[in-house]
Amino acid sequence: MKITVCIGSSCHLKGSRSVVEQLQNLIASNGLKDQVELAGTFCMGKCQTGVNVTVDGAEYSVSPDTVDSFFRDQVLKPLGK
Repeated sequence: MKITVCIGSSCHLKGSRSVVEQLQNLIASNGLKDQVELAGTFCMGKCQTGVNVTVDGAEYSVSPDTVDSFFRDQVLKPLGK
């Protein structure tokens, strides 16, 4: 599974750094480093909805406040965790 987080200017202002850090911690604490690749990218072209995140190409809008539920629903459940 590949998670890509936008780190462009607009998403940065909306908390992408915090989103990345929280995802890094969640991936590590759930023992998923071998199953989940976390990457950053510059502008995804949807600046109004950011922080923009894709999981294997599917697009999501995530905020620092919604990372936990996003991770549970879009990462753990599909992996059967």
